[in-house]
Amino acid sequence: MKKINGTILQCFEWYLETNQEFWNILSNRAQELSKLGITAVWLPPAYKGVGGKDEVGYGVYDLYDLGEFNQKGSIKTKYGSKEEYLNCIMMLKQAGMETYADIVLNHKMGADKIQTIPAIKVDWGNHNLEIANQEKVKVATKFTFPGRKHKYSDFEWNWTHFKGIDYNNETGEQAIFKFKNKEWSQTVDEEFGNFDYLMGADLDFDNPEVINECITWGKWYIEMTKIDGFRLDAVKHINASFYKKWLEEMRNYFNKELFSVGEYWSTDIKKLHRYLSEIDGATSLFDVPLHYNLEKASKDESADLSKIFEETLVKENPTKAVTFVDNHDTQPGQSLESFVDKDFKQSAYSIILLREDGYPCVFYGDLYGIPHNNIEPVKNLETLLELRKQKAYGIQHDYFDNPNYIGWTREGDENHLRSGLAVVITNQSKGEKCMYVGEKYAGKTFIDALENCEDEVHIQEDGYGVFKVNEKSVSVWVEK
Repeated sequence: MKKINGTILQCFEWYLETNQEFWNILSNRAQELSKLGITAVWLPPAYKGVGGKDEVGYGVYDLYDLGEFNQKGSIKTKYGSKEEYLNCIMMLKQAGMETYADIVLNHKMGADKIQTIPAIKVDWGNHNLEIANQEKVKVATKFTFPGRKHKYSDFEWNWTHFKGIDYNNETGEQAIFKFKNKEWSQTVDEEFGNFDYLMGADLDFDNPEVINECITWGKWYIEMTKIDGFRLDAVKHINASFYKKWLEEMRNYFNKELFSVGEYWSTDIKKLHRYLSEIDGATSLFDVPLHYNLEKASKDESADLSKIFEETLVKENPTKAVTFVDNHDTQPGQSLESFVDKDFKQSAYSIILLREDGYPCVFYGDLYGIPHNNIEPVKNLETLLELRKQKAYGIQHDYFDNPNYIGWTREGDENHLRSGLAVVITNQSKGEKCMYVGEKYAGKTFIDALENCEDEVHIQEDGYGVFKVNEKSVSVWVEK
């Protein structure tokens, strides 16, 4: 359950320099993050991947190796050892924050042995279209985890546990090979005809052995780590019924809510609604349509700001929306690059942090910068987090009545001393909006907490004030 004004921090970016010490660095930052108003931390995938010490986490090899076994060229993962990971989770909890694990179950990579099996090639553009006769292929599908020697689990993976792969080890051919007697799942995204296959050795979620092993592993993982929730990777490629069952099993077994948010990467709000319906609302979803609305607004001066929430999850199903500005996939150089322009970042974060709906997720690369691309931290992001924690309470009044000047106010509440605020955003020249903050502020003076506007605003007897904003900017007005 998200805490009132709770905020998630996605605690990594793609090019993070870690020297296999990140869990320790994060442990030392726990109190600092808590003070900022972070209430939950989404940690990067913690298990051994095909890239060993350089693996960001999505090329999963061994889910049971949390930096404990000498596999893929190292004992520690990119982020550190198992012991350091467990200690990090404990330190974050002691600082009052929840921890969410990044769960990557769609595929495996880096098999220990090759198998020769019958398969049929399918078209890259339409995965339903078979383009060759059945042939024998040599594929990397046998996972025995020799470095772990069956500790924690004696389950070994072979080709029957997968549906397909994109590489023939005998010929070096890159193509999608669908294995004999296998069919793609139907409750997946319809991009490319059927988007069951994404990458690597694609898990077969119609196979009871696969489902049981994933459930067994999930229980082991939660027991071992004491994690509070999950970020579910690539859900649009996985049979919807699987995560419905998996989450139900975990919650029943541990008798805990175990918050979860799924990554269903689509701009089509109808697909997000459909997925939520297919899993009976068992998870929240990232509000991908809102991210793209923010990106468009940041790059197009003629964008209609009054429609920033059109066809977004936070508008249409706010209790299931995890809002975000950017993440590790949208940052420069990554597969879904769609980075919100730096001049609009403050406005974008005001939109997700200072309103009543949605569960916002702040990106590590925005909070601390991305040295790899010489990207500085977002100016005033810490101030915006503080404003969310201290001021963003009470009844909300929206003023989305102009395509280039939008605003809203929060009246504040009795539980948070001097809470309440007014926000004005523009993508054009400087302007102002007359907005209601509440009669209790009559005669009071408001100032811009972001210091983007030097004026002061005096609240009239009827609770209204004329709040200003400078060119292509945002101002957050609070009681002086």
